[in-house]
Amino acid sequence: MGSIFGTDGVRGKANVDLTPELALDLGRALVTVLHEGGDTRPTILVGRDPRWSGEMLESALIAGITAAGGDAVAVGVLPTPGIAYLTARSSAAAGAIISASHNPVGDNGIKFFGAEGYKLTDDEEARLEEIVQARTDRRPTGVKIGRRLSDPSGPARYVEHLASIVDVDLTGLRIVVDGANGAASNVAPQVYRQLGAEVIAIHCKPDGANINDGCGSTYPDVIRHAVIEHHADAGISHDGDADRAIAATHQGDEVDGDVILAILARQMHHRGTLAQDTVVTTVMTNLWFKRAMSGLGIDVVETAVGDRYVLEAMRERGLNLGGEQSGHLIDLDHATTGDGILTAVRLLSVVRSTGATLEELSHVMGRLPQVLVNVKGVDRGRLPDATAVWELVHAEEDKLADAGRVLLRPSGTEPLIRVMVEAETHDDAQAAADRIADAVRDNLTV
Repeated sequence: MGSIFGTDGVRGKANVDLTPELALDLGRALVTVLHEGGDTRPTILVGRDPRWSGEMLESALIAGITAAGGDAVAVGVLPTPGIAYLTARSSAAAGAIISASHNPVGDNGIKFFGAEGYKLTDDEEARLEEIVQARTDRRPTGVKIGRRLSDPSGPARYVEHLASIVDVDLTGLRIVVDGANGAASNVAPQVYRQLGAEVIAIHCKPDGANINDGCGSTYPDVIRHAVIEHHADAGISHDGDADRAIAATHQGDEVDGDVILAILARQMHHRGTLAQDTVVTTVMTNLWFKRAMSGLGIDVVETAVGDRYVLEAMRERGLNLGGEQSGHLIDLDHATTGDGILTAVRLLSVVRSTGATLEELSHVMGRLPQVLVNVKGVDRGRLPDATAVWELVHAEEDKLADAGRVLLRPSGTEPLIRVMVEAETHDDAQAAADRIADAVRDNLTV
């Protein structure tokens, strides 16, 4: 068996890579680990996004938990950060969310949270994998077998939490919300309406098959056009499990995670609430972000791509704000993981408290043209040794000099390689990205 956990839990094609058998084994392994820590009958919260395969995997995961002697509390469809919040605010020993985030409906995933609401560490995931591979079975009998319970109040408690974070009235703001037909579809509109905003909800009718289908944060043009169509002040777009948010201005301009992070960092810096006047980003962040932060007197810590690395740096350094260009932002003052609805609430509160439009706030930073090409059908594992590809990358970097950069990396959540190029013009960035993508296909096609 190869590695089970990737950069964001377990993820793959549902019923092929992520099978009911694997879900059952993971549930059993989680209880075994908790038993090792001294919890003789652990309680584990289990949530999911609306995709069809989630029901199947939920049943299997809960079967594994109960078979090993743990109690599983099913909370139904809920955003990933909702599970993290409820786990940390309850007596549960752990939480689990069944979701493939922004991936298409055929995929699914499982992420685990510890009792404090943080994702498991690499070492904790390695221990789970070790137990799964060793087929270490716990077989309690009688009343020592765990039970499946349910708690339908979870979504309402999560909504109340989000609505209580900012002391601001959004009355008069007209916003469009794209729920990606995912876990945010019911929760997100409720939160914004409870804060007083007029909400036009689009793609908020999940049927199990339409999650992320031409909508949500990975399709930014949808929210851009919707804001103009509905004459809204702003637009918010989430992904399938609602741990991301991107925005759009009233003019239909995209406001990605880099810009949202810059807006929040500046506001917190001015209010004296930005820990150590430092913000955490990844190597994908636009070069202009660093320049903007430097001009404001804010330091930037850069990590590898992945929210787990952002969070790791934040916790190690005692920082409270970080995020990714994808719109996955982490606010450790109010959450233990990335939360797209929280991000949007914080952003809209800045709009209201400053009296500025989102368009005006977005001018906090300029942008170098950036092109991202996803190369599919290639062997990610052979990338480190692809000499011809790296020679071309270095040649393109020499051409760009200080006026741009190249980033080539395998995706941690999908079977593809990402090529990102920044340059002074979009045409230059596109041309360089296309040349590198062609080299990747020529040398790494399966």
